[in-house]
Amino acid sequence: MEDSIVKVEHLSHRYHIQWAIQDINFEIKEKGVLGLLGSNGAGKSTTMNIICGVLNQTEGEVYLNGYNLHTNPVEAKRHIGFLPQKPPLYPDITVEEYLTYCAHLRLMCTRDIPAAVERTMKRCDITHFRERTINNLSGGYQQRVGIAQAIVHNPRFVILDEPTNGLDPNQIVEIRHLIKEIATDHAVLLSTHILSEVQATCNHIKMIEQGKLVFSGSMDEFNNYVAPSTLLVRFDSTPSVLTLQATEGVKEVEHLDRHCYRIKFDASKDICEQIVQLSVTNDWQLTEIQLERLSLDSIFAQLSGKKVQL
Repeated sequence: MEDSIVKVEHLSHRYHIQWAIQDINFEIKEKGVLGLLGSNGAGKSTTMNIICGVLNQTEGEVYLNGYNLHTNPVEAKRHIGFLPQKPPLYPDITVEEYLTYCAHLRLMCTRDIPAAVERTMKRCDITHFRERTINNLSGGYQQRVGIAQAIVHNPRFVILDEPTNGLDPNQIVEIRHLIKEIATDHAVLLSTHILSEVQATCNHIKMIEQGKLVFSGSMDEFNNYVAPSTLLVRFDSTPSVLTLQATEGVKEVEHLDRHCYRIKFDASKDICEQIVQLSVTNDWQLTEIQLERLSLDSIFAQLSGKKVQL
């Protein structure tokens, strides 16, 4: 386990008779941003709360940097930083005072705290606000302070729960950039139900739906997991819609303009090869053929419906 930053084994939790999550398994061995994706109520918060030690699981084990969170909680929690959806800020103290306090809460050596606070403020670009009280900061800078408290003790693993929630577009871009920069030195778990956040920030994805892990893979694998089911084709010589519809595996043909068609097809059929052969045989002069990638929203909906443990 010593090579793992985080290892989750057969994690399950039940509230009364209702299972919130069941048999969640994953391992993080490297730095980068891992997206924990799922709709509201899917089980993301339960999973995060267990990993952070806020909630005792019904079944399963969590290891942080090789330490069992249940049997050795103090040592395990030294290696984790957490930003909940509502940052735990104290509005009436200054940024520097707050981060110093958080460093003490993390049981850091007292002599190391000033340098750690200085380093963290610089990294989160809040040094110029060190003497300002937190309630006088904008929402974007308050979120930066929240992220700073999660990394001030330099943990190997950082959990961020909906870190861009409630921010304006410019602030969202800035926080995304900060998250990616932090991920060069830390393994970051980003929990969200917003697909654009995953697409903009994450390297890999774990998706939870109805308490079960339904997808685990890279961003590219997520984009391509559900086979495309539409094809854009363009011909110099235009065939009839009826002729295209008669092709085996074609479900529907949409004539977009004089030369371009969108073809909906059975994903199990090799439709591209058939269209190329038909074009050659009938002299349709095929000039373009392109599989249409599904939107992230479509992939999300299809994966939500699968409910398959991967």
